[in-house]
Amino acid sequence: MKAFYIKLVLILLLCIFLSLSLGKYPISFEQMFHYLYSLIVSNNLNESLQMIDNIIIEIRLPRIIAAVLIGAAYAVSGASFQAMFINPLVSPGILGVLSGSAFGAALAIAFFDNWFLTQFFSFTFGILAVVFAIFVTMLYQNRANSSLILILGGIISGSAFSTLLSIVKFTADPYEKLPSIVYWLMGSLSFIELNQIIIVSIPMLLGILILVGVSKYLNILSFSEEEAKSMGVNTKLIKTIVIIVATLISAISVSLAGMIGWIGLIIPHFARLLVGANNQVLLPTCALLGATFLLIVDNFSRMLFEFEVPIGILTSVIGIPIFIFVLRSSKKALQ
Repeated sequence: MKAFYIKLVLILLLCIFLSLSLGKYPISFEQMFHYLYSLIVSNNLNESLQMIDNIIIEIRLPRIIAAVLIGAAYAVSGASFQAMFINPLVSPGILGVLSGSAFGAALAIAFFDNWFLTQFFSFTFGILAVVFAIFVTMLYQNRANSSLILILGGIISGSAFSTLLSIVKFTADPYEKLPSIVYWLMGSLSFIELNQIIIVSIPMLLGILILVGVSKYLNILSFSEEEAKSMGVNTKLIKTIVIIVATLISAISVSLAGMIGWIGLIIPHFARLLVGANNQVLLPTCALLGATFLLIVDNFSRMLFEFEVPIGILTSVIGIPIFIFVLRSSKKALQ
């Protein structure tokens, strides 16, 4: 498996290097190598290289890092939830985090028109949506299967916040606020800045590593909760860790880039075709594939037309046929 991981890492690094070169102002490989040599070895940038430095550091590098982190976070969260709920159709938004984040962002855009508050409200209401889903679960935890009730609680929470989002969109200024809300809901990496990435990269990386770290327990949970308990696994603790961590990194992802769907659903399925259902192998594979997938899609969103296409539209357009192909290609996708 080491050779397989090395190949995935090399593919990701190649995509990162190409992404630094691609854009409305193309940078040739010769210019890129000259820039890197001047930056690392001589530490002396002339005027032309200084312009390249500004393009790379201020514009392209932040969104590349964001695409890598967000793609990995969604893919690992989706795979973790699928293993925990023993359901291959579960996605990171199953507990309402995406609907809550969307409502929070729309609320901030409609009434405050401040980018920091938009991100803060998005993150906060994403967490609150999951808390509400868990609260609903606690009301009925002794009356039915806990996992089933948790999913139903997530559906209720997601529907509630989707309704609140519709109310905000209906009451928002149709000429100034509503277009901003709609554009945010379609997802974009164009507003991300380097200082934001520096702040969120540590919790996102830590969250991904924690989910990968509990992957062996997710394997045990995949049998059944009763069997897991008989093997000495604290199922409640593992589920709590997965829910908290996956919710946090998903909420951060939405607050950074808006609504980007399908990654947490299709990447785990595609990864299972490559490496099987062992979560200890699956989750690292999902992280690398998710990062690479979103980075490639972001390049298409920047380069496809003269204007930038919202990345959430492209992930849906690309994700739907991929998902159909994966489901048709192997029974492993439904195991």
